[in-house]
Amino acid sequence: MRPPLPASETAPKLQRRLSLTLLTLYGVGTTVGAGIYVLVGKVALAAGVLAPVSFLLACVLVAASAFSFAELSTRFPKSAGEAVYVGQAFQRKHLALLVGLLVMLAGIVSSGTIVNGAVGYIREFVAVPVWILVVLVVLMLGAIAAWGIGESVGLAAVLTVLEIVGLGLVIWAGWSATPDIPDALAAQPLPAAPVAGVLLGTVLAFYAFIGFEDMVNVAEEVRDPHRTMPRAIVLTLAITLVLYVAVAVIAVAAVPVAELGASEAPLALVWERGSGGSLQVISAIAIFATVNGALIQIVMASRVLYGLANEGWLPRGLARVAQRTHTPVRATALVTVVVLVFALALPLVTLAQITSLLALAVFALVNAALIVLKRRAPRAPALFRIPVWAPWLGCLISLAALAYGLAIQLGPLS
Repeated sequence: MRPPLPASETAPKLQRRLSLTLLTLYGVGTTVGAGIYVLVGKVALAAGVLAPVSFLLACVLVAASAFSFAELSTRFPKSAGEAVYVGQAFQRKHLALLVGLLVMLAGIVSSGTIVNGAVGYIREFVAVPVWILVVLVVLMLGAIAAWGIGESVGLAAVLTVLEIVGLGLVIWAGWSATPDIPDALAAQPLPAAPVAGVLLGTVLAFYAFIGFEDMVNVAEEVRDPHRTMPRAIVLTLAITLVLYVAVAVIAVAAVPVAELGASEAPLALVWERGSGGSLQVISAIAIFATVNGALIQIVMASRVLYGLANEGWLPRGLARVAQRTHTPVRATALVTVVVLVFALALPLVTLAQITSLLALAVFALVNAALIVLKRRAPRAPALFRIPVWAPWLGCLISLAALAYGLAIQLGPLS
């Protein structure tokens, strides 16, 4: 494998400006996406009143892969993390490059898809042609991503807090409509086949936790990454689990399961039922959620592109860091242009489904990489270490979810 670019003493470098708090909010923002506003209904349709159990089991299943990413991030705290992990394990430049490009493609496709979702919500407030809004939103997000890692992730953190507040409002509205939650849950009928329903709901909910892996691609901009990265990954998973289970409990208690599952906007239904307020409130929050998701994906994809170039696997000009912003401006500009093309021209519904399948394939490869690395160097220094069975479990779960997704062509955004 080619060595990374030699670092000049005077050449601008990425800055380590991300604290544990900022990195955790970055992770929560990319995991808890606008998809939760739809996904709760789909899980409820499968698992019925047991939907919260499906979210809990999904978190347990995805945790194995999350812990693999956490250990690898302490071994190799570098941009284009997944590609570096696979490259270090299998010593195959082309495989590492393929993984990096898959990760970048998933981020670009996801960002383009999310931008279209944001534009749909924005058009409820302003009557502007879709293509104009797409261009304006993508260029604005590209400029923010190039502005600086502290500024872009700081804005993402603010939007993530607003997103969490939005979910909190939904929980409050549902609780107001249904003050006696245990009795309301007991009154809901169980699914005809409870075990099968919970398992199907778990598979659907699994996709809602995809997104935490993006965090490893900003490792070179994290303060004390050996300690901060694993802590942030674990915190992200824990916060996401609490939010999802709370939302699922309130949703299935406040609205009949059949009605909730049939709705295209189940959380808006919970809000309207509980508060009697306008749906524009949820629409405004959904704008923050979608714009936040698109911004984070652009930041992530540009860091992957930078990391691949910095390893010598792509043209080295893409690894150049701007003196003023300390961001990879060329990589960010290229990612922004490609996102704009995807957002304007490609069949995004199909591509949105492919995004999660790409992520699952990468999960399987990353878990396999940790298996190989543990076998090759079982005592290699790592501040966060997991038992050897964990990456095996993560790999098997990822392959099973990938096979299921391919079989039914299902892959909602997180």
